[in-house]
Amino acid sequence: MSSSGGGGGGRGKAKSTKSVSRSHKAGLQFPVGRIARFLKSGKYAERVGAGAPVYLAAVLEYLAAEVLELAGNAARDNKKNRIVPRHIQLAVRNDEELSKLLGSVTIANGGVLPNIHGVLLPKKAGKGKGAEIGSASQEF
Repeated sequence: MSSSGGGGGGRGKAKSTKSVSRSHKAGLQFPVGRIARFLKSGKYAERVGAGAPVYLAAVLEYLAAEVLELAGNAARDNKKNRIVPRHIQLAVRNDEELSKLLGSVTIANGGVLPNIHGVLLPKKAGKGKGAEIGSASQEF
């Protein structure tokens, strides 16, 4: 029984060697080979090291995962199952570091953050002396 089946009980290499992608070796979802090709064809440098596309793919995957997680939370807050550009905009602009990174980026159909300037808000109508004292303290 132990000899039958493809369980790898024998010694040496298996008969059919399957190619393993660099993304799989690095444990990434983003395509390391494609990024390597783009780095080479982009003429950013004469030569591209073996670790550079792996590192770049890992960084890009981390950033994408971060944005998607925050956008997913924004979608859930709005009781939606699908992430739309509005959710990505809310996620990016509410996160300090991502907002700084994507400060000069326009997200199509993203809209703007809900924000009403304090001057435009109506003054609260107070009753008696308490309101006058409160408004006086606001002056300082």
